[in-house]
Formats: sequence, C-alpha cells, structure tokens
Amino acid sequence: MADTVREVERKYEADSQGPARLPDLSEVAGVATVADQEPAELDAVYYDTADRRLATAGITLRRRTGGTDAGWHLKLPVAPGTRDEIRAPLSSDVPRALAALVRSRTRHARLAPLVRIVSRREVHLLLDEHGRVLAEASADEVTATRLADGGRTAHWTEFELELGKDTDPGFLDTVEPHLRAAGLRPSKAPSKLSRALTETDPGPARPEKRKRRPAKPGKPTAGDHVLAYVRTQAEAVVTGDLDVRRDVEDSVHQMRVATRRLRSAFRTFGKVLDREVTDPIAAELKWLAGELGVDRDREVLSARLRDRVDEVPDTLVLGPVRARLRRWAAARHSGARKRLVSVLDSERYLALLDTLDALLAAPPLLPAADGAPRKTVAKAVLRDYRRLARRLDRALATEAGPGRDTALHEARKAAKRVRYAAEAAKPALGKPAKRFARRMKSVQSLLGEHQDSVMAREALRALAIQAHAAGESTYTLGLLHGREEALAAAYERELPEVWRKASAKRHRAALRA
Repeated sequence: MADTVREVERKYEADSQGPARLPDLSEVAGVATVADQEPAELDAVYYDTADRRLATAGITLRRRTGGTDAGWHLKLPVAPGTRDEIRAPLSSDVPRALAALVRSRTRHARLAPLVRIVSRREVHLLLDEHGRVLAEASADEVTATRLADGGRTAHWTEFELELGKDTDPGFLDTVEPHLRAAGLRPSKAPSKLSRALTETDPGPARPEKRKRRPAKPGKPTAGDHVLAYVRTQAEAVVTGDLDVRRDVEDSVHQMRVATRRLRSAFRTFGKVLDREVTDPIAAELKWLAGELGVDRDREVLSARLRDRVDEVPDTLVLGPVRARLRRWAAARHSGARKRLVSVLDSERYLALLDTLDALLAAPPLLPAADGAPRKTVAKAVLRDYRRLARRLDRALATEAGPGRDTALHEARKAAKRVRYAAEAAKPALGKPAKRFARRMKSVQSLLGEHQDSVMAREALRALAIQAHAAGESTYTLGLLHGREEALAAAYERELPEVWRKASAKRHRAALRA
C-alpha cells in the first residue's frame, strides 16, 4: 500500500452571480507566480455498502483514472477541511488492504460501485518567490452519475483550494477574501460524493406548501443521557479500530479506553440499562480490552524499564542489559501486533460491533431511564464511589506484600470506574462532576503507578532468569527490582493523604446539589 497524504483544503461554489472559472490570484500576499497546468479529465468510481456506511462516517473510497495520482484512494476525515488520503495502485477490485482498514464500518457488507464522478479539472499552482507550491487552486466541471436507482445525473462546477505540503494553514485565510470577492462562497457539501448523493437522489422530498413549527423537544431523560454517552464510546471503538490498523500513535490505548468506558457505563448505569442485556456485551468488551492490552501494556512497561535503566550510573550497568531489554520488547511487540490485527478481523469482534449497533437501535431501558438525568446520574456516581471506598479500606488494612498489591490493584480498577462515571456525568451535573472526576483521577493515577511497579518487578524477575540462564550478570536487574520495591512503598505511604483530599464530604455533596 502506498503512503498516506494529509490533505488540507477548502471547497467553494459560485453564488447565483458567480463565475464559472477561478479568479486571478496573482495579487494574493506571498504569491509570486501563478503557474497554469494542463487541463485533466478525472474519472472516479466511488464504492460503498448498499446502506452507505462509509459515506455516513464521512469516508470515501474511490477508483480514479486520469491525472497524476491514478489509483485507489481511501479518504479519512481528520478535522473539518482535513483528510488523510491512503493510496493504493490501480487494480480492478477493491484492494484488500483498503477494505481491511474500513472493516469496522463495513463488517460483512459488500463494497460496490455507488457513484461515478467525471471532472474536467483546471489547476493553477500558487508559487512563492522560491518556486515552492503554496497551494493548488482548481476548478472542476463535474458530472456525477448514480450507478443504481435509475442512474440520475447531476452537473455543477466546484472550486478547491488545497494547501501545499509545507505551507502554513493560515495561507487559506489569506486567499479566501479574493475568492469571495470574485463571487465564490464555501461549499455546503463536504465532498463531491456528498453532493453527488444529494443531487442524484432518486426520490427527492416534495417541498412543503407551508412552514410548520418544529415540534418542541421534550426534556432530556436519564436514558437520553446514558445512551448519548454509550453512543459516543461505541463510535470511538469503531474509529479507533481504523487507527489501530494504521498503527497510529496511541491508538491502541485510545481504543482500549473506549471499550473500558463502555463496560464501565453498563455497570454504573445498571438502573437505566438492563444488565441482563448489557452484561454479556460487557463480557465481550472485557475480552476485547484484554486483547488490546497485550500491545498497550507492552509499550508502557518497555518504556518504564528503559527509563529505569537510563537512571542507573554506567558503572552499575553490568552485562548486556539494554540489548536484552530491546530483544524482549521487540519480540513482544511483533507477536502482539500480529495477534491484535487478527483479533480485529475475527468473527467474534465483528459480532460485538453488530451487537453494540443493535443495543443502540433498541436500547433495553428500565423505568429509571424516564427520570431526570441529574438525580439518577448523581446516584450512580456515588454508588461507584462507595464501592471504591470499601476497596481502599480493605487494601490499606492489608499487610504489605502480594496480598496488598492485589487489593490495591482492585481499588485502582474501582477508582477508574468512579472517574469514568463522573466524566460521563458532566453533561448532567456540570462542574461538580468535572471536579469530582479530576479528584478520582488523582487516586487512580497513584494506584496506577503502584500497579506499574508491580508489573515492572515481575518483568525484571523474568528477565533476570533469562539472563542467568545465558550466563549474564543479573546485578543491574536486581538493582532495578529493588528500586521498584522502594517506589511501590513510597506510593503506599502517599496514598492515605491523596485519598483524604479526594474523598472530602463536600465533594460528594456538590454532586447532589
């Protein structure tokens, strides 16, 4: 698969009195020369599922001939006006690599030709005094034909300003007044495909003879609040899938967090969503989080051990410690990465995504879902808080050692659940929930540091066993193990004061106010 190209662009259309051609842009500040290119004819066929799952997500997949970049193009939204374009060589069928990237959207649905768009393009390069391309301004005479549903056709002229590779995004703002002065305005459609689907719709709705007042929306309920949160996290899982497949930095962590937030929400809001329905889904989310954790935990642990070795004076680094650590990390990464991709391609995972869709389409709401969100949500957050308090009391009363390590780990998971619950409550409870979430995060973070130390000691012991078997010195690994023990003890001494500050009664009272 070819590389990824980041596109930053703005699309324009002519108003009723506007031109059919681009205006002269030679007077734009910073532009030394406008270089006209030979006109090109671009012929693109856009693919999607029958129910337009890609288009709904703002994703386009096309096979295009003509121009300088003929081939398959998968365009993914990054931000308004910004997309990543992933390219693959021209072929007759959808490339497997591109189809795999959007599998969390398409599932088992077939990708088929949807619309054909032919554009006659005129391009003008805006160059600075050094001949560097600041931007590419183009005018497209577009003909779009729907490839089913009667084959309706639409025609329009579209104007586009695409930023050069190393140009400051502010340059788009510099050019825009010149385009507006010439009778162009920002396009209402985010893409050619979007406009083509609208203008070739086989069944346009008839305009109403008279305006009607829109129905007044009812007051939001607890069910509305919870479902909005669940919907957001489910979308984050699907979006995260695509980023994980592309190996985007931190994507595994973000996708794992979304699965955990979903699972936590099902438990926290068990009075709103029937747990007889959500518990089996939560079990599958736990499985998915575990699979995602193989890669994520490896990244965190490897980074921690590298940092700890770097803190040791060179005179105390005995044996090939860094080399052994690199081999250990590389082996874990290779296996984890391969397994993770196979998980995302598995029937079990795709079935989980389908189940989440079904849950949102027909949510199993309980009577409490009809209540006001503020009271219901506050009660849910405080229930989780009481659970955390019990676990921390048990952990702090446990004698130091493996038993306390386990108890503190259980308290960490409870703290994370309270934090997630408070974050989910922010739309209903406002600033008190935001502040409560921040305080619970301080507790979770300290407990997380403690658990990371526990995992580091386990890894160091395993590395020491390997080093000893190979005849290498284990002195440095033992030294690191002792330092991690000391860190864990320091975290345990710090915990009571952190918890006292975070659990003050007034913070809980603010949630009820």
